[in-house]
Amino acid sequence: MESAIPGHLLMERTRHKRVPDDYAPPYPSFVARSRPAVRQVVMAYLGLQVRTGQPMLAGLDAALAATDGPGHHDRSTHVRPDGIREIVTAAYWDDPAAFDRWLATHDGEWLDVRDGNGRWAEIIRPTVQEHETLFSSLGRPEGVAVIADGMSGEIQEHAYWGGMRDRIPLSQTDALAPIGEPVVEEDGGRVRIRPASGICLIRSGQDWTDTDGDERRMYLEDVEPVLRAGMDFLRDEGAAIGCYANRYLTVVEDGRPVDRTFGMSWWRSLAHLERWAESHPTHVAIFGAAMRYLSTLGPAARLRLYHEVSVASADEQSFTYVDCLPGTGLMAV
Repeated sequence: MESAIPGHLLMERTRHKRVPDDYAPPYPSFVARSRPAVRQVVMAYLGLQVRTGQPMLAGLDAALAATDGPGHHDRSTHVRPDGIREIVTAAYWDDPAAFDRWLATHDGEWLDVRDGNGRWAEIIRPTVQEHETLFSSLGRPEGVAVIADGMSGEIQEHAYWGGMRDRIPLSQTDALAPIGEPVVEEDGGRVRIRPASGICLIRSGQDWTDTDGDERRMYLEDVEPVLRAGMDFLRDEGAAIGCYANRYLTVVEDGRPVDRTFGMSWWRSLAHLERWAESHPTHVAIFGAAMRYLSTLGPAARLRLYHEVSVASADEQSFTYVDCLPGTGLMAV
């Protein structure tokens, strides 16, 4: 069994794991492995808030396919409580210099389009010491794992409270505590947010493409409604527990929704996310529904689960909103 932390990032711990060295998890899980030469990744969430006309994404699609474009991107959508649809493109780079060149060329083609719709760019560039991934099965990477070199064997640090933190290499010696307070800068219809150091992003996804029959029914009737209720709570009431913003997104391919969803949440800190995960009734309900599902099906379960978690310092963040409705994303701060 492997450590979730790759060998070249292992160091003598001054902050100990939540489990003993001989801990054996009850089921297998895996993490993405980047090439040792990769030191930092870029995660850019580019959003369109559709208020007038048809979504205009051809320019963005051309930019994503251009020189220095991302190694991977996907598209998803959700409908806000006010009925406004948002389309979110998540793009990933493992070369920050290539991203900087791409952004210098194409940034204005996205954020400077003033067509009556809201546009935003939420970007972090965590180092490989500042983020982690987790997958319930092999064979279908998602998110940042698509641009990784491959996947690990079975890893030890999962299936216990605190495993998320223990998989982040920097947590071996650092508490990953937040520093400072958010700053909001406004200029006409453009708003820029400078969050505090230590902001945490989680993308946590579900793929039920391969399910059928009773398993599909069990997921859609017993698990998904509980998950949706938790996502709605974070969207509507999460600020009180340290969640700046949450979107529950459905992946689209060729313009059509598919059987894949993910929650995307910005948190004040990793500790705030951990407290919700470990003790809040909404997540306890999600965890309970998932465990009943998995214990019923055992190894035959074909639902695929994954997440990626990042903690970013102040100079690794950029949040810009143009012509967006109040409360969009981190504008809620």
